[in-house]
Amino acid sequence: MAEEGIEAQDIKFIDLNVRRRKIQGYIELLKSPHLDTRWKAAENLGVIGDQTAVQPLIEALEDPFVEVSWLAAKSLGALGDERAVEPLLRALNSTEPWLRAGAAIALGKLRDARAVEPLITLLTDKKKQVRKHAALALGLLGDDRALDPLEKISGEDTEEKVKAAAAVALKMIRAKPEIAKEDEPNDTAE
Repeated sequence: MAEEGIEAQDIKFIDLNVRRRKIQGYIELLKSPHLDTRWKAAENLGVIGDQTAVQPLIEALEDPFVEVSWLAAKSLGALGDERAVEPLLRALNSTEPWLRAGAAIALGKLRDARAVEPLITLLTDKKKQVRKHAALALGLLGDDRALDPLEKISGEDTEEKVKAAAAVALKMIRAKPEIAKEDEPNDTAE
């Protein structure tokens, strides 16, 4: 029996070491001269979900190719580390629409209130994918400050997908108080 416990510990140790090497390998691949290698590394680091990838992914936000930077933003949102908030807020000002969209969604997943006003500003972006992702991110944030701007674009935006995203976001924000009420203890206990 004791021998089985030792074997199980050995397997866990080996698995952990394999995982660490895999993560380190992807981090190193973020610096590859090959575009397809960098974007796949950025994407996989978000899937693996290890905090050691946060800083390398923050650096990848500056990659000259949007294929890498937007996936780095997306992965930072998946990792959920608050160190990514400020770099993602800066990414909202990128000239690349896909990076703005990726940063918006990542900030929505991070649920940091500092993102609300910059995301509201993105609701008037020239690019429809940026407006759509900003709306969805505001829904994830669930902040009431977004209600009026979302109401406006849900009725006035020229793109149906943006209107639909705003409508979904509005439902998400409005559902928040109802969910909180359901979680409250019932005071009519016998």
